[in-house]
Amino acid sequence: MTFITQAIETRYLGPTNTKGGRIKATAWAGSVTVGYDHALNSDGNHKAAADALIAKMGWQGKFAQGGNAKGNGYVFDNVEGA
Repeated sequence: MTFITQAIETRYLGPTNTKGGRIKATAWAGSVTVGYDHALNSDGNHKAAADALIAKMGWQGKFAQGGNAKGNGYVFDNVEGA
């Protein structure tokens, strides 16, 4: 198993005239944007976006969630050792 050390940062993108609210998950390797699921709370939506990026990249491991320094999203980091 490859140990991924890239942090994932998520942030909320508000609705526009043509798109609903979204969550964008970004890491150095890439990004993914998912629609806001109103059946989930804010934490769940940010986790869903991070999980979508983890799946897209084929990463494995346990990712811990915490607030980002800007206060407008979350950061996810792999907490499993190599």
